[in-house]
Amino acid sequence: MEKRVLLVGKSKSFMASAIAKGLEKEGYEVVKSEPDKDSIENITKKPDIYILYLGDEIAENIVFLSYINDAIVDYGFRLYLIGDTEELELAQRYISPRYITENYLRPIDVKELSEQLDTVVRNAAISDEQKKKILVVDDDGTMLRMIKTWLSVKYRVYMASSGRIAINFLAENKVDLVLLDYEMPMMSGADIFKLMKAGLRTQNIPVMFLTAKGDKECVMKVAPLKPEKYLLKTMPKSKLIQAIDEFFEK
Repeated sequence: MEKRVLLVGKSKSFMASAIAKGLEKEGYEVVKSEPDKDSIENITKKPDIYILYLGDEIAENIVFLSYINDAIVDYGFRLYLIGDTEELELAQRYISPRYITENYLRPIDVKELSEQLDTVVRNAAISDEQKKKILVVDDDGTMLRMIKTWLSVKYRVYMASSGRIAINFLAENKVDLVLLDYEMPMMSGADIFKLMKAGLRTQNIPVMFLTAKGDKECVMKVAPLKPEKYLLKTMPKSKLIQAIDEFFEK
């Protein structure tokens, strides 16, 4: 991946211009676009990273934000939003949070932003075969896609929407970690974990429970199976990623 970004913001915006200059200083080629469909569609070689500056009433542009939401599916770019709290909340009514790689509050530290982008660029240079492989199992499709967006910056991420799909996938594929929802219909996370422990190919695969349930009873049910961690879906994104990073570092 090239050090090249698309910065979407009004051409007369002082803040958008300051962000562009800051990124250029850090070695990025910044392609600029007005916040409208035609301006973006006319770019012949679109970058893999889009930065959307939400100031100047862009967060209220429903038509444009809906276009960005659909365009992510078509082009597969990584999306970064910059705005104040209200602007970010408005934007996420029309852009699904599962498609957003990161949100940044204004005023933004461009140096910090460039360091985050450097991580994306570096990891994109690593082949999929070299990346650690993670299977995320959850019956909530929105959660699945959101977790994949968060983790795919560094890892190769697979998704399974049921226990049956997960077990079938693991029978044919090797992964380095399974993130397993606790409460699912038909086959619970605990049931899936027990099946994994009973299988020769799967018994040594590390498992972390990723769930909305954090009560002591649920923890005690899976404690004898010795999962690596018990993570809550309500954890901040940074804490969840940190827990996984630390696991692989050890």
